[in-house]
Amino acid sequence: MIFLKSPWEMDLLRISNRIAAEALAELQKLIEPGINTGELDRFAEAFLREKGANPAFKGYNEYPNTLCTSVNEVVVHGIPSSRKLQEGDIISLDIGTVFSGYYGDAAVTLPVGKISEEAERLLQVTQSALALAIEKAKSGSRVSDISHAIQEHVESNDMFVVKAFVGHGIGKALHEEPQIPNFGTPGKGPLLRPGMVLAIEPMVNLGTSEIVILEDKWTAVTRDRSLSAHFEHTVAITEDGTEILTSLDRQ
Repeated sequence: MIFLKSPWEMDLLRISNRIAAEALAELQKLIEPGINTGELDRFAEAFLREKGANPAFKGYNEYPNTLCTSVNEVVVHGIPSSRKLQEGDIISLDIGTVFSGYYGDAAVTLPVGKISEEAERLLQVTQSALALAIEKAKSGSRVSDISHAIQEHVESNDMFVVKAFVGHGIGKALHEEPQIPNFGTPGKGPLLRPGMVLAIEPMVNLGTSEIVILEDKWTAVTRDRSLSAHFEHTVAITEDGTEILTSLDRQ
């Protein structure tokens, strides 16, 4: 079932998602060679709690941490640890928040120092795929219009969308209907209507769409260990257009 949010629910979702956006903005300032992913996680949890929010991921299906820190070939769900970032790495930071019972969700992939041209292009293509997807996330469109925009842009740049994970609705639960794949034929799936809130999250690999889950049962890596990037925004479908709840300027 797809839940349409009331105006007061939208207000709480704005707060929760803005906290997620603010956390990522502060975390970005910390990204440099030598910092370890556990330090990033501890900073993130302290930041959320200071803002009056709780970590959405910590304890979710027994996930142990506040952040997902996915480095290089890790697609999603990388677990923070003592691993130190190195010059040339890329790292995806995925954060979830809960404020007054309503969830926020956002992700960004960042360079660690100077990265290769190949890695830079991967980040650019993934981020622009998200922007194109958000353009399709408007009242009157279909869910698969979002999916198709991502797939078309990624594949036209000779990269691969991850098909094993999807975007999703969000509200009083972290994952609600509808599911939003990063591939598909346009004009299919549920009709987008004002009151819907969606977490759109393209995951893009350089070498193959196939992934493998490691023994910790969380960490997903590319099968060929090629680089992967992940960007995510939570957006609200409104009568006036589309509002990006996890953008600090909401545009």
